[in-house]
Amino acid sequence: MNLDDTDRKILNVIQQDSNIALARLAEMVGMSQTPCWKRVKKMEDAGIITGRVALVDREKVGLGVTVFVSVRTNQHEEKWLENFSSIIRDIPEVTEFYRMSGDVDYLLKIICADIADYDRIYRKMIRSAQMGDVSSSFAMEQIKYTTAIPL
Repeated sequence: MNLDDTDRKILNVIQQDSNIALARLAEMVGMSQTPCWKRVKKMEDAGIITGRVALVDREKVGLGVTVFVSVRTNQHEEKWLENFSSIIRDIPEVTEFYRMSGDVDYLLKIICADIADYDRIYRKMIRSAQMGDVSSSFAMEQIKYTTAIPL
C-alpha cells in the first residue's frame, strides 16, 4: 500500500492518541468521517496499523530500571537461535529483542523493578541458553522516549 500525505497525517495523529474520536480525527486531517474511517480500516487491513495500545508509565507501576543487554555468542546455528528466541520471548520484562550486525550478536531492552530484579532475569537467561559474553548497561536517565515512528 502506498501512503499519501493524508494517510501520513492520519497515522501521525493516531500515533499520539489512538483513542481519538473519529470526528476529531477527520477534522484534524481535513476529511469527512466516512472516508477517514475507510482509510484507517484500509491501513489496518494492510497491516500498517498493527494494534492500538495504552501506554503505561513504567515508574508508576514500580518498573524504574531500564537495562540494555548485549549478548555475544559463538553459537550461530538455527536450532540455538530458535531456543534462545523462545527463552527470551517468554521473559515479559524483555520489551525489545534484536539480532544485530557488528560486534554484538543480540541486543535486549529489559524493563524491571531494580538491580535484584534484573539479576533474577539475568540468571534465568544464563541458565537457559549458552551465551558467550553478556554485557549489561543501565540507563541513568531517559532523555527521549516515543512510540511514534517518523512519517
